[in-house]
Amino acid sequence: MSHNQPLRLERIFQAYDPPLYFVTLCAAEGRKIFNRNEVRDAFVNYCRRALNRKITVGRYVLMPDHIHFFVQGDRSFDLGLWIRGINRVVAAAVAGGRKQINSASSQRSIWQRGFFDHVIRNAESYAQKWDYVRENPVRAGLVKINEEWNFQGEIAVIDRV
Repeated sequence: MSHNQPLRLERIFQAYDPPLYFVTLCAAEGRKIFNRNEVRDAFVNYCRRALNRKITVGRYVLMPDHIHFFVQGDRSFDLGLWIRGINRVVAAAVAGGRKQINSASSQRSIWQRGFFDHVIRNAESYAQKWDYVRENPVRAGLVKINEEWNFQGEIAVIDRV
């Protein structure tokens, strides 16, 4: 512990190795393009393949204009690089498949520039984030109860206790 840092900060800013990220990706101009079966399937398949590279995606929610998920990799995990990959896969699904991605890439991007990421610091933070995120479809008036939303799930269990 550093003498320049109050004791309480050591508890607040716990170091997790590897870190767990809460990520939000947004559609450009708030376009409503993600709540489709083919987009969900492309997202889920990409995340399942990532398990072979020691990248774990936990819970996720696809909203019409944004995507929330939790992801964790090993020490060599590059979040930005991985996000570029998922952006390509989801954009291809939005465009109608890989064959049409070349024509789609000449058009404007489907993505808002950048993405939001937050390091989850403890189990309480993970549970709080998930409770908030899974209620998004209810708050948006898309369903009456969160269990009715078909564009959410869990790829793999991330134990953050």
